[in-house]
Amino acid sequence: MNAAIRILMCPPDLYDVDYVINPWMEGNVHKSSKERAAQQWQQLKTLIAERATVELVPPAAGWPDMVFTANAGLVLGDRAVLSRFYHPERQGEEPHFKAWFEANGFTVYELPPDLPFEGAGDALLDRQGRWLWAGYGFRSELDSHPLLAEWLDMEVVSLRLMDRRFYHLDTCFCPLSDGYLLYYPPAFDTYSNRTIEMRVPPAKRIAIEEADAVQFACNAVNVDRTVILNQASAALKQRLQECGFTVVETPLTEFLKAGGAAKCLTLRVTEPVQPKPAEVVSVLSRVVDLSGHLLDSGLMNRALDTVVECGGSFQVLDFKLGVQKQSTSQAKLKVSGPSPEIIESILSELIEIGALLPEVKDARLEPVVQNGVAPDDFYVTTIYPTEVRVNGEWLRCQKQRMDGAIALRRDDLGQLTATCKLLRDLEVGEQVVVGIDGIRTLHKGEGREKAPKEEFSFMGSGVSSERRVELVVEQIAW
Repeated sequence: MNAAIRILMCPPDLYDVDYVINPWMEGNVHKSSKERAAQQWQQLKTLIAERATVELVPPAAGWPDMVFTANAGLVLGDRAVLSRFYHPERQGEEPHFKAWFEANGFTVYELPPDLPFEGAGDALLDRQGRWLWAGYGFRSELDSHPLLAEWLDMEVVSLRLMDRRFYHLDTCFCPLSDGYLLYYPPAFDTYSNRTIEMRVPPAKRIAIEEADAVQFACNAVNVDRTVILNQASAALKQRLQECGFTVVETPLTEFLKAGGAAKCLTLRVTEPVQPKPAEVVSVLSRVVDLSGHLLDSGLMNRALDTVVECGGSFQVLDFKLGVQKQSTSQAKLKVSGPSPEIIESILSELIEIGALLPEVKDARLEPVVQNGVAPDDFYVTTIYPTEVRVNGEWLRCQKQRMDGAIALRRDDLGQLTATCKLLRDLEVGEQVVVGIDGIRTLHKGEGREKAPKEEFSFMGSGVSSERRVELVVEQIAW
């Protein structure tokens, strides 16, 4: 037994499936057995108590999901980040968990009320203390990750969840001792899977099949070299044993009806702080403006869907609805992405539908050092007339074409000119536009009727399909 490890649990005295807030609850409302649930919970508690110290928080009337203490918050050292539940059905748990944290000497950090984050259900510490894995997509917002990095002084690695069945990170992802990782890859998007592969070597990755995933094999409690879980296939048990782990199965079927298993029923409250923490977070944010007939044209919905589908999150900072039929509406959105590549992709898609970047900056220029070779991250041109901002002035690009680069050089009169060129035509001595700033393209405005004049929109990055393919290829090549 490792008495230094303390794990928080909540007795299932008031547990029931009272509502539906995840796919596992569908068809199971009031179909759980209180007797079997109590028996299964007690068996889990006994197994954990043989290996660690179990502490209890009393259940509160009206909040049947308090039994899932993993969602109480996230603990590191003497700091606890309190959960902000996404669904109203669980928001009443927050003051009860806050009271427990404070009574036990934790400094409690609270996120803004409109920023969902569901604790250790969506934030899991690498067991070697190198970084914090943080999930988003269903219950927790990406914008919570920078605050986690700040408050915990730890690098945060963002992972996007894609499968509604695995709505919390801990339902499909379990960091194990000595740097091992138990996880279900199809629960994540391509970029997140690549991130996992870059962080965890192949010998340490234990990818499971769907048959194990739906039995919540990843929703396991790991104490030293023991893995306690609901159920695992023979193949998975063998793989874990080959990696030096002892697998202990204990049925938790009554809790699966609510979408939880062993890990959901526990919260580790003794997470040691590493000697040299580093606050690192890759989440980037930009503000974009939308203007037009945003509601009846469907533009607002398209913009918000685009952000989510591309792997980001959004916050509506301002919305002004047009008061007359002919009036236009204005919206200001904060858009966030987990990496420069994804935020660039999001901005590209938004610009395609007419979004504007309000901040005006000069374009970033890089020299051509070899004929026919463009600098990294060069801006890829579109068919739309384009202008580039240099030294505070906008220059119209000549010879507009798709899938080219913007090259700048001085003409015979000493005037700076911008020209769209194929990559093979780039020459040493020219400068090429790179990055996401200082570019705008000419689009025709659209509303209930097409506007008679053209409107400029600030570009955030390349929007061609070629550029998107290039980004994907680059990620795969890492």
